[in-house]
This record gives sequence, structure tokens and C-alpha cells, in this order.
Amino acid sequence: MTLQLAGGGRFGSVRRPQVAWAGLEGDVAALSALAARLTAAARTLRLPVEDRPFKAHLTLGRWRPRQPADGALTDRLAGYRGPVWPVTEVRLLESHLGPAGPAVGPVPRLAPSVRGVGRTGSFNYQAYSIGAGL
Repeated sequence: MTLQLAGGGRFGSVRRPQVAWAGLEGDVAALSALAARLTAAARTLRLPVEDRPFKAHLTLGRWRPRQPADGALTDRLAGYRGPVWPVTEVRLLESHLGPAGPAVGPVPRLAPSVRGVGRTGSFNYQAYSIGAGL
């Protein structure tokens, strides 16, 4: 699998932006398929998952709520294309939003008895969102 940073955008409106992100190009279909398999496995185990569609991206940062913000800032990434790189591993991370800002860490491993996902037969889940730690 190879990926490339390409373009950018924001989650939220221009007036109330929430998250700045860089887009991904390349083997995004493989990454999306992995996200779908992990989501299905998490649902089977009755773990919480988000209902919104997966959007392959790299989170660059968050705007502080109720603070002045330039939501058009990410428009400057529109024509950007970074170098292509091989993806050698995917790590699942979860973020918890708190008063001091987001805390991001690895997702706890689940029992290795769940087969068919990942090289070792075990997988990690992400309750908040699925993202690739590259």
C-alpha cells in the first residue's frame, strides 16, 4: 500500500471550523476496506463505533471552540501533493476530547481469538474514529 498527502480541508464550517486535515491519495480503497472490516468487527463485539462514513485523512490540528478562527486556512492546501510513501503498518489511535484539549493514544488490543483481521489474528478498535498513524 502506498499513500500520499494531497490537498486538505476542515471538518466544520468556515465560520466554525473544528478539525484541520490533510487528504490522502493512493491506495485509499485498501485503507477504507480495512476501516470497514474493523468497524464491522467492532460492531459484532458490541463496541461503540461512529455512524459517519470513513474519510481517509491525517488530522493536522483542532481549532479551539468559541475562539476566533480562520476556517479558510486549509484552503491553502488545495494544490498540495506530498511525496508518495509505502505504508508498512497501520496503528489505530483514539482521541478523547477534554478541557485541556485532545488526548491521543493507542487503542487497547482485543483478544487474539478474533480472527481474520490483521497479521497476528488480533485487531485494535477505535471507538472515536479510525485513523492511520503513519
